Amino acid sequence: MKHYLCKFIPPRADFLATMSEDELKSMKQHGAFLDELLAKGVIVAHGPVLDETGGYGVSLYQIADGEDIAAFTSEDPAVKNGVGHYEHYAMLHLRHAAESMK
Repeated sequence: MKHYLCKFIPPRADFLATMSEDELKSMKQHGAFLDELLAKGVIVAHGPVLDETGGYGVSLYQIADGEDIAAFTSEDPAVKNGVGHYEHYAMLHLRHAAESMK
């Protein structure tokens, strides 16, 4: 397994306060997309980060060795609709609560 911290970068620092109707629609699709990957176990956790210089989103992925992280994030409706992009950071390992319950 490979693990990544993925940072979703919106198009502007004040995005949360200035979203258009179309951007809001894309962000709702973005949330549903991430929730689907969470249900499948591809994402371990995700959520928005409040930052005084501009908010962003974070998701923690665990994917098979042969898979490409960009293939997942490029399918995000927000990315497809030009409402943001991702930065990917490889992690050496990822421990989470579900893992410790085994």
